Amino acid sequence: MIIKKLSLYNFKNHDEQKFDLSPQINCFVGNNGAGKTNILDALYYLSVGKSFLGSSDILNIKNGEDFFSIDAEVLSDENEDVIKISQPKEGKKIIRKNGKNYDRMADHIGYLPSVMISPYDSNLISDSGESRRKFLDSMISQTDSEYLFDLIQYQKTIQQRNALLKYFAKNRIWERDSLEIYDEPIVKLGTKIFEKRSNFVSKLNPVVSQFYEVISGGKETVRVQYASHLSEDSFQNLLDKNIEKDRVLTYTSQGIHKDDLLFEMDSQLIKKIGSQGQQKSFLISLKLAQMNLIKQLTNKTPILLLDDIFDKLDDLRVAQLINLVNKENFGQIFITDTHRERTENIVKKINEESIIFEI
Repeated sequence: MIIKKLSLYNFKNHDEQKFDLSPQINCFVGNNGAGKTNILDALYYLSVGKSFLGSSDILNIKNGEDFFSIDAEVLSDENEDVIKISQPKEGKKIIRKNGKNYDRMADHIGYLPSVMISPYDSNLISDSGESRRKFLDSMISQTDSEYLFDLIQYQKTIQQRNALLKYFAKNRIWERDSLEIYDEPIVKLGTKIFEKRSNFVSKLNPVVSQFYEVISGGKETVRVQYASHLSEDSFQNLLDKNIEKDRVLTYTSQGIHKDDLLFEMDSQLIKKIGSQGQQKSFLISLKLAQMNLIKQLTNKTPILLLDDIFDKLDDLRVAQLINLVNKENFGQIFITDTHRERTENIVKKINEESIIFEI
């Protein structure tokens, strides 16, 4: 997948920007606050229909304007598609492909897969399981559109079950039969999601280990482990055994909505024993493994977004990383940096067809 042209209108701090892009390496250089990361976020929008930074769509409209839009020409195999994302201040976000609106947002996910390596990645290690679950769901959704649909349905059903538990508590009543209406779809969808997550992580784990060995020199061993209540019991049994607990808590306490990914180094959690450098190397290995697996499962090469990568690694390791992804034919790469000369010295040596944009 190659993005040939990118146009931004009223997106964050950019009133209008147009780029004719290299099919290989594109660098956006400029001072802090110039809006380099915002350009990568626009590219991420093209991929998954929302901001990498988690901000609401409305907040991404430039101050004083009534809308934002992101337009791109994308080369997919032998086809050339036009993707347009628009968000008015009053109204719903619209994603169009070749002038036709998607019926569902989920139908767009997976068309243009992407991987972002950012300073914010450290949150994956330090934050709660929710951020790692979202990361896992995002990875799988880019390879399996049915997974995303099942996940949305599961989350809606859990919300309905929780709302009923709260209603019972508020009104001091209890109707077990009414609760069972939600148990059947929760069990069916949850088990399906569990199996897909388990299968995906089993494929991801050895690839993470391989990349970490290359980046770190093989001094430590790392592992990604999938932790789920469903590894210990069937979903139906979990719901049955925890019904009184759920009644007291007024929410569903067991299930795949409580899953986590465990990042381990030498059989211990990396957040407890890993140095800052080891954690950075692990996160980059994780993201490269994500790229590798998406490419393997979809036959599409994701775009790679490297935000402020020089903040994460020294110049030598950055050069090794860019050279690695270039040799692995990982596809189109986008990089942000504050120093043009530094970027130019590294990137031009690896690929003479790279383009550097001053922002």
